[in-house]
Amino acid sequence: MNKHILEISGIQKSFNNKLLLSDIYLKLETGQIIGLFGRNGSGKSTLLKVIFGIVPASDKSIFVNGISKNNSSLLLNEISYLHQNQFIPNHFSVLQTVLLAVDKQKAHLVCEDEFLKSLLNQKIRNLSFGELRYLQVKLVLSNESKFVLLDEPFSGLSPKMIEIVSLLIKANSQKKGIIITDHNYRSVVGIATDLRMLSGSKLQIISKKAELIQEGYLTSSANF
Repeated sequence: MNKHILEISGIQKSFNNKLLLSDIYLKLETGQIIGLFGRNGSGKSTLLKVIFGIVPASDKSIFVNGISKNNSSLLLNEISYLHQNQFIPNHFSVLQTVLLAVDKQKAHLVCEDEFLKSLLNQKIRNLSFGELRYLQVKLVLSNESKFVLLDEPFSGLSPKMIEIVSLLIKANSQKKGIIITDHNYRSVVGIATDLRMLSGSKLQIISKKAELIQEGYLTSSANF
């Protein structure tokens, strides 16, 4: 399988005259899961939205396999984004959702998913939080994009559902590059191949888990 490379540079973003992101550079390859850390308000979600193109940043430069993709419309087939909020209409059935969200070939595979099989005729409004989040993650990972941005995929999930969603993300990372941010740092560390942290508007490479403690993101009593 050919390796694909996403490079983002020059990201600057301020809110209310406060510099949130400064000269951000990030490189992501297929087969890689980058765990993105940072305290509340550090700009993690904003960074994902800037990369995806729903929050503007005038100096942003994005390349996929060395080809400029600065026009946001060119990114639609390259990057997928899972945001924190529920984005599927409540009156849809799971089957309707799958058929609308995924091409026919992939839709068949999604419907064969062991976890989703028994839910296909259920309405979205009748799903549990964990079932809905699993479906959302599954759909985002099942499209043709080479890169995926996951914002809080574990939020509100039971330990069992976190385990199931983690396995789903890890399995799909074999052919996609993934950035994941979540307050459940143990689960992120458990599947990430690389770690990054936003602090003081800068993006830092974290080479060891212990550096999260040294940088003040976690306390020394934190368990991995």
